[in-house]
Amino acid sequence: MKSYRKELWFDIKQRRELINITPEVQKCLQESGIVEGLVLCNAMHISASVFINDDESGLYHDFEVWLEKLAPEKPYSQYQHNGYEDNADAHLKRTIMGREVVVAITDGRLDFGPWEQIFYGEFDGKRRKRVLVKIIGD
Repeated sequence: MKSYRKELWFDIKQRRELINITPEVQKCLQESGIVEGLVLCNAMHISASVFINDDESGLYHDFEVWLEKLAPEKPYSQYQHNGYEDNADAHLKRTIMGREVVVAITDGRLDFGPWEQIFYGEFDGKRRKRVLVKIIGD
């Protein structure tokens, strides 16, 4: 069994950002030479998420509205965590959206259902962030 590891780095310009990372993960799969196995992608920050969904601009908006209803950024004073930092909402959003995804690799390709894409969701950005890609298989 082979193993491959790579960190994908992103310069996040806004507090919240969604990035389709599928092309970068596909490139990692090609670099790995693995044709049957599994790929794990996980956020390396406690205020970020990796998830699978459709790459549709309306969904980007819907995620933003939905997450703000569940864990609004402001007022900062509503959260006990907020003292030194103001990112309690980002931690909650990450919990809702999840930490990682695992995708099967079949015949050297990501074995997706229709419309599935891998996204990095950042909820406390404005700095450099990363995703771990770990691929195992033959």
